Amino acid sequence: MAEVTIEIRKNGPYRVHGDVRLIDHDGNPVQMPERKPEKPWISLCRCGASVTKPFCDGTHSRIGFKGAEEAAQEFDASRPSP
Repeated sequence: MAEVTIEIRKNGPYRVHGDVRLIDHDGNPVQMPERKPEKPWISLCRCGASVTKPFCDGTHSRIGFKGAEEAAQEFDASRPSP
């Protein structure tokens, strides 16, 4: 089996490198987008706002999505000190 790598992009999607199959909640295959030689990966939505879910459409950058670690740091910094 070929190696698969999932790269977590800062405040962006999960970028999947390698051959994978996606199946939906009913066990049906999900049609994969065409990959281009200059972009041999798929990007999976992490913000929840993509209209092409489960794939990323770039909405995260327009809505100001922050990954969990950065969002938690911001939240902690905004809380009043005891």
